[in-house]
Parts: sequence; C-alpha cells; structure tokens
Amino acid sequence: MKVRPNRIGEEIKKELVLLIRNGIKDPRVDSLISITDVEVTRDLSYATVYISRYGSETERNDALEGMKAAAGFMRSELSKRLKLRTVPELIFKLDDSLQYGAKIETILQQIHREQND
Repeated sequence: MKVRPNRIGEEIKKELVLLIRNGIKDPRVDSLISITDVEVTRDLSYATVYISRYGSETERNDALEGMKAAAGFMRSELSKRLKLRTVPELIFKLDDSLQYGAKIETILQQIHREQND
C-alpha cells in the first residue's frame, strides 16, 4: 500500500507549485510550467517530478534544465516547509501527455471531418 508516498507526493507538488510561482529567479522557470505528477519511492528517498510546459521543444527543454538547476534550492526549501526527516531527492522529467493528447484530438477531428464530407 502506497498511501504515505502518495500523500507526501501531493504535499511536494503543492509546495513546488508555490516555489515556481514565487521563489525561483531563473528565467527558464516561469509560470507556464505545470507540475502534472509527483511519484515518491516507497523508501521516500527519491521523488520523480513530471513537468509540462506549453511552447516549442527548445522552451520545454530549457524549462527542464532550469528545474534541474534549481533542484538543490527547491529541496532545501521543501525541508523548511515539510515536516520530514529527509526530503526526497528531486528528479525532473518532461511529461508529454498533454502534447500527445492534443495530437490525438487533432487526428480524431480530422477523421470526423473526413467522414462528414
């Protein structure tokens, strides 16, 4: 049962959203970044943070690099805000599900138009 890692993941997600909005000065990390999910390992040593950002591939990769660069700062801020013995190490990954969903939606609309013609 993964109740505790899920709960901690949700808390980390909430705090990271606040940090992105207010605490990080890196221009690559802006308010266009969304945290879609946080998965914490059972032993609470690692947290995989899935981020999404609208824009070009270059902008998305820059945002990922900015988040990776700020990982140490974010982890230290999380240690101040969360009551945990040790804060998990943050691993950032791009979440392509929004772009994938939009692509499928476009294909479905195209098929629907072709059937109506």
